[in-house]
Amino acid sequence: VQLQASGGGLVQAGGSLRLSCVASEMIFRFANVAWHRQAPGEQRELVADLISDGTTKYADSVKGRFTISRDNAKNTAYLQMNKLTPEDTAVYYCRAEIFGGTYWGQGTEVTVSS
Repeated sequence: VQLQASGGGLVQAGGSLRLSCVASEMIFRFANVAWHRQAPGEQRELVADLISDGTTKYADSVKGRFTISRDNAKNTAYLQMNKLTPEDTAVYYCRAEIFGGTYWGQGTEVTVSS
């Protein structure tokens, strides 16, 4: 399974971006999907988690601003990011867990200017 993340870019503080993660196989219906991020000099952290039953979890720092979702028909997971701040600047990675395997996308860079 290959994951392709996209949608990053440069945005001003207060703006929005939507990240996409497309899987090479029809897995998202059965997978746990998550978005992580890694800022320069920092460890990778979990941002949002979407369990296969639809349950979502968010890091405290993004609650109320970010929304994780998936479109099973398009085999795509999304991370809608609103009210972005410079602290959200990082490389964002999607991850899928299915059938005992863990798969990562290549990362998409988000830069938020003040």
